[in-house]
Amino acid sequence: MLDQAFYNPSIGEMTFDDVISTIVSEMDGHSKERFELLIGTDSSTSVHHLELVSAIVLHKIGRGGRYFWTRKRERRTRSLRHQIWREAWLSFELAQHVIRRLESESLLQFNLEIHIDIGENGPTKELIDEVVGMILGNGLAVRIKPHAYAASAVADKHT
Repeated sequence: MLDQAFYNPSIGEMTFDDVISTIVSEMDGHSKERFELLIGTDSSTSVHHLELVSAIVLHKIGRGGRYFWTRKRERRTRSLRHQIWREAWLSFELAQHVIRRLESESLLQFNLEIHIDIGENGPTKELIDEVVGMILGNGLAVRIKPHAYAASAVADKHT
């Protein structure tokens, strides 16, 4: 995932290192502000492929934000359950990479949440306990729909 291109609507194509540098620069330049980092993945299917889009949202509380996204194409999954787990796992992996990089920058003044594109309504409701439990069990905060906008709005915009 780290060797894939990321994109930002204002900047264009970026590397993962560019994304981290932009986040660090924004947070350093506004040290009195509060930030959230939100990471979510959404997917769409075609006959043979699964398109997965992961988004990193830097939300400056009360002042808007910016986002970065990347796309990955894989063989189509066997089931909706597998597809949701794949989305959650990619978000979790990306969050781990972001945390590691920001720790190396000594930048830890932010909340990080993983946004999962599942909710109380629809066929994904039976997956909530297990997917949310996996994220929480690994020490990260998690949100589901309708509060999971990094996945259900930002990443979804690019699927």
